[in-house]
Amino acid sequence: MRRLLSTAAAVTLLLASGTALAAPAVPGSKGATPATVTTQLPRNAHPTHYDLAFTPDAQKMSFTASVKIAVEVTEPTTTITLQAADLTFVKATIDGKPATIKVDEDAQTAAFTLKAPLAKGKHVLAIDYAGKIYTQAAGLFALDYDTEEGPRRALYTQFENSDARRFIPSWDEPFHKATFRVEATVPTGQMALSNMPVSKSVDLGGGKTRVTFATSPKMSTYLLFFGLGEFERASLKTAGVDIGVVTKKGDLPKAKFALESAGPMVAWYNDYFGVDYPLPVLDHIAAPGRSQFFSAMENWGAIFYFEYALLMDPKISSQRDAQNIYTTVAHETAHQWFGNLVTMAWWDDLWLNEGFASWMEGRATEKFHPEWNAALAAVGGREYAMNLDGLSTTHPVVQHVETVEQASQAFDAITYQKGEAVIRMLEGYVGEDAWRTGVRAYIKAHAYGNTVSDDLWSAVEAAAGKPITAIAHDFTLQPGVPLIRVEGGACQAGKQVLTLTQGEFSKDFPDKAPLAWRVPVNAKALDGATIAKTVVEGGRASLTVEGCGPVVVNAGQSGYYRTLYAPAQFQRLAADFGKLAPIDQLGLLSDAWSMGTAGQQSPTDALALIAATPADADPQVLSKVAGVLSAIDGYYEGQAERAAFRKLAIARLSPLLTRVGWEAKAGEPDPVAILRGDLISTLGELGDTAVVAEARRRYAADKSDPAAIPGTLRKAILTVVAVNADAATWDAIHAQAQAEKTPLVRTQLYSLLAAADDETLARKALDLALTAEPGETNSAGMISGVASRHPDLAFDFAAAHRDAVDAKVDNSARTRFIPSLAKASGKPETAEKLKAWAQANLAEGSRKEADKAVSAIEYRAKVRRERLPAITAWVAKAG
Repeated sequence: MRRLLSTAAAVTLLLASGTALAAPAVPGSKGATPATVTTQLPRNAHPTHYDLAFTPDAQKMSFTASVKIAVEVTEPTTTITLQAADLTFVKATIDGKPATIKVDEDAQTAAFTLKAPLAKGKHVLAIDYAGKIYTQAAGLFALDYDTEEGPRRALYTQFENSDARRFIPSWDEPFHKATFRVEATVPTGQMALSNMPVSKSVDLGGGKTRVTFATSPKMSTYLLFFGLGEFERASLKTAGVDIGVVTKKGDLPKAKFALESAGPMVAWYNDYFGVDYPLPVLDHIAAPGRSQFFSAMENWGAIFYFEYALLMDPKISSQRDAQNIYTTVAHETAHQWFGNLVTMAWWDDLWLNEGFASWMEGRATEKFHPEWNAALAAVGGREYAMNLDGLSTTHPVVQHVETVEQASQAFDAITYQKGEAVIRMLEGYVGEDAWRTGVRAYIKAHAYGNTVSDDLWSAVEAAAGKPITAIAHDFTLQPGVPLIRVEGGACQAGKQVLTLTQGEFSKDFPDKAPLAWRVPVNAKALDGATIAKTVVEGGRASLTVEGCGPVVVNAGQSGYYRTLYAPAQFQRLAADFGKLAPIDQLGLLSDAWSMGTAGQQSPTDALALIAATPADADPQVLSKVAGVLSAIDGYYEGQAERAAFRKLAIARLSPLLTRVGWEAKAGEPDPVAILRGDLISTLGELGDTAVVAEARRRYAADKSDPAAIPGTLRKAILTVVAVNADAATWDAIHAQAQAEKTPLVRTQLYSLLAAADDETLARKALDLALTAEPGETNSAGMISGVASRHPDLAFDFAAAHRDAVDAKVDNSARTRFIPSLAKASGKPETAEKLKAWAQANLAEGSRKEADKAVSAIEYRAKVRRERLPAITAWVAKAG
């Protein structure tokens, strides 16, 4: 699953309860078995096959179904209990004998009981039932959209982590793999999709057709998929697999880039994993709308995407959109092996799915699009994780999960981005070839089965002949970010010796005793030819580096740790900042900014590096410069000193925009085009009068001049217009949104209505979000959009209209959506208000997102109080 990890969308899965009946010994320990893996169900039976037949009624938003489940009973019992939610049962039999049915809504289970015990062995549980079609992405859900011919409705499913039980009564846990045969009675003329190809289609007359899909391989319930609507499909054949894209009618041209990208990946992944993709088909399915939880889902053979994550619309799509589409396709395709073929035994090891797929998307991008320099993007992902991991509310990568609710909360940047960064570090430690050999052995050994983290470590360690398990445990079984302090001695005989001391990077717990890690460290002098390597163990190490120039520790930025240099060493690096490799420029700037705000070095060190950044630096480095200046500007919200800072920031960024220009140049690299959009957006938000005026001019000219707003700049230009909108401009965008028939463009326009700096217009956007007008799945995004600039306003509004807001949010996000709205605030009183709201409205086990938001707010308040004065003084001195 590809997460939405922006502030506006960092929300999570379904609140569901249930007590774990047993827990494994140690998170990440080897040897998960039916007797040890965590479960919420009795251990007396498990499924081997589901035979499902159902009929959806899209107009009535309901479905009827029957399922026959082949069950293996492992000990005599009168009752078989499985998971079910929001299902109405008609009747049930076991081996043809009527069974009584007892539903526990709180535990989300249904129990089926006979008078006489069932013997050990094979049995068949047959159930007739009915269920709901939802308006948000959980279970079987509907998405409505407009066309020139009128409104349309399509159906899709979303089951991760625990919503298959809303569609089929089942053992809805990843360990309980089974095969599936799906049969659906659907409107004739509509396209039905599932994990496997259609094996039989029968016209029943009366406008109905019965479609039967081939039996799936053995898989977990959360990977089952069904889709239905007025679709069309294009495909290509590669490596013996029918690879397709499926869209609403008329949208296939927009999926061309995704299809052309998806084909070569499968053959390359076949080689990398050493196991061929095992299904005959792999569809990439685009759907209108969006979710506040995810952008795509890796259903085996039938990957689901919201349209913005798969389709390139020339009206609005940029080069960044193309890169995001590519990496999302790469991520979800990697899951077909790492997650689908081999699946974590329980949600403790969710990172095995998500961290690995996040890492693999980078590897695929490096292979097929080296011009994008994906390694630099990985630094940004690591930074995102570290910023959460440095707070006291963090958690280990591998964390013990007992309930569905806790599993829902595991989908975050620690699981994804930290997991990815740890893999990148360990691969660098053992070497690419040894890592790949270990992964191949792991996949082959556990195909169609379930694993825990130590199964991967054992395979890689055996392949590498090098101990990594202890290092892996340090970084996955405990939270936090190591801090490597660097002190250097005099250079002698062309070499210098560094003293490395391990501490811990903490943003809000400065007096915390540091945890201990075994940290693989790389270092390179600017004038050195080789990279020196060591493992800092026991808190201290020395490292001899070739060369006498400034030394970069974490050279190549493969390590998951922050680096704190002695002041003299940092000044040497700052003086030669322009000579560093772009990836090390990113790493040094990221560390200086984060540790400056945390009080572990001067908060102005990052500004010194920004001043030293050459105008011809790598575009991704310049985008980071813009990002840091934008972040500082956010801390100045409501303060008089903001004007002076903005003057300095604009003076730094304006020449960069002048250099790249407003117009694309023939043959320019994609990173340059992305930088252009970043600079326009950032300068517009900083209030640069020239950029705002030019954006408004182009917006006004757009109706008569098609060249005024190129599709690749439309988002950036319209964002500047929307952020700086007055009432008339807001109304004009609103009118455009109402008239727009293309869902992808329409969604963007409604998002723009939530971007205004003007508080009166932000209130109008919030009121509009609770109407039916934007569409059921767009409303939550509008509220989050307002929260990015007006967090207190958005939080207060959502708290006051909780029931109405909940109706516009995924079931899977409801316990975390409202707390997430407040996290961009820097007001201590907001933190207290959020604590009180969480205590009054959320169960104790459901407050993790609220706790994170409180930590974020308190940290922002601390930075404003303790760091901004130094930045203000630096700005005044800089003039």
